[in-house]
Amino acid sequence: MYSRAGFASAYMATIVVLALATQLPAVAASGKQKAHDIDRLIAAYHEQDRFMGTALVAEAGKVIHKAGYGMANMEWDIPNRPDIRFRLGSITKQFTSAIIMQLVEEKKLDLETPISTYLPEYREDTGGRVTTHHLLSHTSGIPSYTSLPGFFEDLSRDPYDPDEFTSQYCSDDLEFEPGSKWNYSNSGYFLLGLIIEKITGSSYEQVLQERILDPLGLKDTGYDHHGTILERRASGYSQVLDEYENASYLDMSIPYAAGSLYSTVEDLYRWDQALHKDKLLSAAAREKMFTPVLNDYGYGWAIQEIPVGDTDRKVKTVSHGGGINGFNTLITRLVDDRHLIVLLNNTDGAPLGEMMQDIVRVLYDQPFEMPELPVGRGLVDALFDKGLDAAMANHATAIEADPEYAPNLEQEINQRGYELLMANHATEAVEAFRLNAALFPASSNVHDSLGEALMATGQRQEAIRSYARSLEMDPDNANAVTRLAALMEMPRPEEKEEED
Repeated sequence: MYSRAGFASAYMATIVVLALATQLPAVAASGKQKAHDIDRLIAAYHEQDRFMGTALVAEAGKVIHKAGYGMANMEWDIPNRPDIRFRLGSITKQFTSAIIMQLVEEKKLDLETPISTYLPEYREDTGGRVTTHHLLSHTSGIPSYTSLPGFFEDLSRDPYDPDEFTSQYCSDDLEFEPGSKWNYSNSGYFLLGLIIEKITGSSYEQVLQERILDPLGLKDTGYDHHGTILERRASGYSQVLDEYENASYLDMSIPYAAGSLYSTVEDLYRWDQALHKDKLLSAAAREKMFTPVLNDYGYGWAIQEIPVGDTDRKVKTVSHGGGINGFNTLITRLVDDRHLIVLLNNTDGAPLGEMMQDIVRVLYDQPFEMPELPVGRGLVDALFDKGLDAAMANHATAIEADPEYAPNLEQEINQRGYELLMANHATEAVEAFRLNAALFPASSNVHDSLGEALMATGQRQEAIRSYARSLEMDPDNANAVTRLAALMEMPRPEEKEEED
């Protein structure tokens, strides 16, 4: 049930490293050698049509590699460069979180005070139970507006005032008691932007400029507006099977404080450096931001330990991903060693988690392997070329020839399905997830993903059946419980039992 991309995507999807080719020996490498190896890795992803964008890698606080790959604008053959500006999607959330923590330090806001104190027009029955802490940590129970059926297709092109949008799309009934569970919610961060405006008396965009961008000299970062003539702005593209098309239009009043910013890899490096110092926030405030609450998530950041290659060593990361029409992004801070990996992609479906893991291997002098195209990607492409029966036959033949030919096939097909869903090709995504369900009928995750695609195409009854199947296999699947409740417009199972 990997969350749908777009700025609705969850904070980071680390894709399982795939079957790869020739392994290179682990030796201590110089910064120059590491930069060369990193460039080879990223270039290989680009040559496979799995990455187009810019990358920056810093070791111990010093940039060792920054480069562009592919086109910032395909129509005019304008290449990507490190100074090209990309939409960030949910990386925006860490900037919103930083402003909130500044207001906390100035004693203008209290994290444990109900949000109805700051938003008196918000519905009291929920606003009186939800705090700013809950919004920051995705534990509020407020449903994410980006999960509404048909939201991207029907509503995302229209401009909205923050108060108007909050009233219509961020004020639904709670999905769970605040603080009891974790569920990624763009609505929560939209509300944080509105709280910032109410407390300061200024627009979110102006507050961001005055409190963060100007003090840090982030001249290539800002709130994106479609109508603004913005130099060096990358165009966003969707990859549909082997073809590219311009990404669907999205009015930027909608992502707002949850996903509205643009930036460059160079400015995000400056942002990372500032987060090691006390210029914007005290050490205590930063520690609060970077302390996990639930699901390895703090305030606008995921805090995890990831393995270093195939060793037993793990390193702490403070990271966040983003996705918005035509773009997906990832910033990963390996804070103990002050390493940084920034990947900005303008084709909205790159396996950035996998790429990050490969780069971590290089940074820590571990063996790495050049990427190969995922088997699942080819299988989905064959599905549309020849049909489901042919794809199943190809799979059966490959299994008979080599039972270990694709250990990560389920994840690979799911990833391909979400690439199609993210590109607003929900009908094709349904077919990809149906293929996965046929190959892996006992997987709860596969049926959950199929349910999401069916919901996006308006196939309500089929979506209900798919989510119910997923929940039957995994009764702890909170996402399926939430989606079923929304689809069936009835109390969730635990609420019904209490009434009985």
